[in-house]
Amino acid sequence: MCASLFLLNCRRLCAAVGMTLSLAAVGAAQADNLTVLVADDQAAHTEFVRELRGRQEPGSRFDLVRVPPGAADTAAPGTVPGAPVGTAPDDEREIAGVRTRSARMTAERPMILAVGPAAARAAIDRPGSEPLLLAMLSRIDYEVLQSSPLMRRGDRRIGVLLRDPAMADQLAVVDAVLPQKRRLGVIATSESEPLVQELQKAARGWTLEIEYAPDARSLASALRTLVPRSDALMVLPDLIGDSQAATLAVLRAGASAGLPVFGASDGLVRSGGLAAAVSTPAQLAQQAQSLARKLVSGGGGGVLVEAATPATVRVNTTVARGLGLRLPDERQLTERVTAAK
Repeated sequence: MCASLFLLNCRRLCAAVGMTLSLAAVGAAQADNLTVLVADDQAAHTEFVRELRGRQEPGSRFDLVRVPPGAADTAAPGTVPGAPVGTAPDDEREIAGVRTRSARMTAERPMILAVGPAAARAAIDRPGSEPLLLAMLSRIDYEVLQSSPLMRRGDRRIGVLLRDPAMADQLAVVDAVLPQKRRLGVIATSESEPLVQELQKAARGWTLEIEYAPDARSLASALRTLVPRSDALMVLPDLIGDSQAATLAVLRAGASAGLPVFGASDGLVRSGGLAAAVSTPAQLAQQAQSLARKLVSGGGGGVLVEAATPATVRVNTTVARGLGLRLPDERQLTERVTAAK
């Protein structure tokens, strides 16, 4: 009886120790000391930082640092560009409308997280071996940063979180909205070649009509060639997608020909596009937290790149009615795109 009770208590003790070790292992994959670099006041970046701060573990440290213009070239070795000198009361600072509070810990696992391309450039130029996460970058931003030798260091783990869903997700949206159409017209620039290649790789069963437009004048000519050969148009998240004037030109061409226009941003849908797969700042913050855990728990150097996922489908119902389309609601379309993976 006593022996059985003794063995039972031993088993319970071992189980408790195992659970404690498991929880410790999970905790070890967290970044206790997170320094977030920001270089602008874009609404999406500010919301991303706010969401990220709200997801921090209790007792962890969260420092928000403004990167001034040109700081990457003038920062002293081993310093965070733009880091305030001294400590504010209670470690509180208000930057870009976001109030932060830091909780100091005795044993810290530091990580640098840069938000947007300007902060990313400053971050990779900063000496240090702590894991580095570059978030809210377009695919083209990442391709430009890739040319830096510091991105290929063997002693540092670097993660890249792209702000846009993969091109396969964008194609899944077109397929869900226009299941009988297979001719997709795309205007591209020389800088967007990586996006074009990704689209071509994902476009099995599609006919891609691609025209290149290096400037605004050639954009009109490319559209005149492209529209008659297309069932729908797509605006890539590149120099055209980031230009309001160029995007409006594509939207006008589509509207004149009765063609739906797809893209990768809320702004395009609000301006007259039919639909887009987007990832919200809240979704990106959640994914950044997951990617940070991978970087902290991983060893060695190398670059880990993730496209934004999951995607949320946005639809312009007014445009859909004008085109005579009856579409499922955004929630149903989002479920279809997610299930297609």
